[in-house]
Amino acid sequence: MPLRYLLILLLFPVAAGAQVLGGKNTYAFLDLPASPQITALGGVNVSRQGNDLSLALLNPALLRPSMHTHLQVNYAGYFAGIRYSHVAFAFHHAALATTFATSLQFTGYGQMTHTDAAGNVLGTFSPSDFVWQVNASRRYLEKWYYGVGLKYIHSRYLTYRSSGLAADVGIAYQDTAQGWQAGLVARNMGGQLSAYAATEKEPLPFDLQVGVSKRLQHLPLQLSATLHHVYQFDIRYADPALEENVVIDNGDTVRARGGAIDNIFRHFVLAAQFDIGRYVELTAAYNHLRRRELAMLNRQGLSGFSLGVGVTVSKLQLRYARAWYQQATAMNHLGINLPLNQWMGLGKFGDRIGWQP
Repeated sequence: MPLRYLLILLLFPVAAGAQVLGGKNTYAFLDLPASPQITALGGVNVSRQGNDLSLALLNPALLRPSMHTHLQVNYAGYFAGIRYSHVAFAFHHAALATTFATSLQFTGYGQMTHTDAAGNVLGTFSPSDFVWQVNASRRYLEKWYYGVGLKYIHSRYLTYRSSGLAADVGIAYQDTAQGWQAGLVARNMGGQLSAYAATEKEPLPFDLQVGVSKRLQHLPLQLSATLHHVYQFDIRYADPALEENVVIDNGDTVRARGGAIDNIFRHFVLAAQFDIGRYVELTAAYNHLRRRELAMLNRQGLSGFSLGVGVTVSKLQLRYARAWYQQATAMNHLGINLPLNQWMGLGKFGDRIGWQP
């Protein structure tokens, strides 16, 4: 696909205009960070330079040939007993000059009590969500990459079930000599095949994101800045019960005046990764929207911050991340990445492809 056509598709206004921000869409679990790397990066990043397979879930253009035969398994302990796991595998097809990846994510909400309207216990049930994703990425000219991801979504809450299809489309520009990489992605374009209630279908959590990363030349440090929901300027939420000058317009809470700087920074997620020697990575990020919406008024603590550590060697990547949503409430994430072609003789299927930033 010529790059100019991909840019037109990404910026096509109909795709963004038909979608809405959080609280008015379904399948919110699509925004859960699938891996420790994503958690450590603040949940949003479309330009980071690295060899972690999960980066392609944020932007399919970040899927690279160096991830050939990588197998990744992740597990997250979320809140209120919620657990979710993710597995992904990548393969580079040399004849097609294309890198493919597939992944599965399962979210379980534990066992819940089933009651009727009068409160009588009828039994128990276990709600769950499931996403299957297939990505493909190719190089264009010397410094450009483009990629597409397709998702099949299925959700089951007792007798309420829903399924849907979604697509991610992204591009990336990388200048390895100067250490720059930029990315642009449109996520979760699509709709429901079947709704929970047969009466009306709901929109998906669409997002248009853009970001840039810079690897410093004389310091083992990589800096990233990512903007999300760039198609909508005001993404603030204000509780009318707690704040003055707040009005409700079309179901959204809107401040009558002020707060422009705060609103701008709610679009940003800032991240930094520091390499300790050859094998250890330390990652930190700050998500301003998360801090402003979830932190307690007088006890903000580390709300909005996330930290991660990774041990990366030729045959193994181990990662752990922790993200704070409120002062005393954080999630933990563990993951392992195995380049299978480094572990076993797979013949032509496992031709070794080393990492090239």
